Amino acid sequence: SGGKPVGFKLCIGHRREFMCIVRAMLETEILPDFIVIDGTEGGTGAAPMEFANHMGMPLVEGLTFAHNTLRGVGLRDKIKIGASGKLIHAFDIARTLALGADWCNSARGFMFAVGCIQAQACHTNHCPAGVATQDPSRQKALNVTDKAQRVANFHRNTLKALGDMAGAAGLTHPEQFSPHHLMMRVNDRDMVTGHDVYPYMPEGFLLRDEDDKFGYLKRWRRSSSESFYALDGGI
Repeated sequence: SGGKPVGFKLCIGHRREFMCIVRAMLETEILPDFIVIDGTEGGTGAAPMEFANHMGMPLVEGLTFAHNTLRGVGLRDKIKIGASGKLIHAFDIARTLALGADWCNSARGFMFAVGCIQAQACHTNHCPAGVATQDPSRQKALNVTDKAQRVANFHRNTLKALGDMAGAAGLTHPEQFSPHHLMMRVNDRDMVTGHDVYPYMPEGFLLRDEDDKFGYLKRWRRSSSESFYALDGGI
C-alpha cells in the first residue's frame, strides 16, 4: 500500500461472524490497521428502504461489541476503530468516542450543509439539489462558492461544540470521553451510566475464558477462523 493504512468497513450482522474474523486475525497474525463500524442507520438515499434501519446492528451496539471483542483478545491497541452511522451533532460524536471509537465518520450533516434535501434519488443521477448527480444541468442547482462556506461553518462549529462539551465534562480532549460520562434513562424514574450498559470489558478476557454476563464467551466458543457457520449449527 506504499505505507498507507489498510482496513475495512462493515455493519455487523451476526456478532459471532465478527468473532470469526477476529479469530482469523489471531491465527494468521495479519491485522488491519483500522476497522470502521457502520450502523444499520440508513445514511444514503440510495439504500433500499427494506435495508436501511433494518439490516445489521445499530451503531452503538455494533461499535461496543467490536471494541470489546478486540479488547478481549488483546488486539484493541493494535487496531484503530472508526464509526459511522447517522452522526450529525457534537453529542453524537462525543457519545461515539465514549463508547470506544477512535474517530467518527460524518456524512449526513455535511450533506445537509451542502444542500441535500433528502430526495432519496442519490442513485438515479436526478438529484434535484445538484448534490448527487453527474448531470451538468442539475449540477447548476449547487452554488459551490456558497455551499463551501456553509460546509466550512458546519465543520468549524461542530468541532467547537465538541470541544465545549469536553470542557464541560472536565476533560482536556474529546478522546478522554468514556462510558461513565454518559447518562441513560432506563425507565421513568431511573438513570444509569453508560458504563452500566456498555462497559469496557477487561483486556484479554476472551483468551482467559472468563465468564461474563454479556454473551461474548458463548459466541466466542462457537466461532471459527475457517467458516462463518456456527460450530453447533446455530446462528
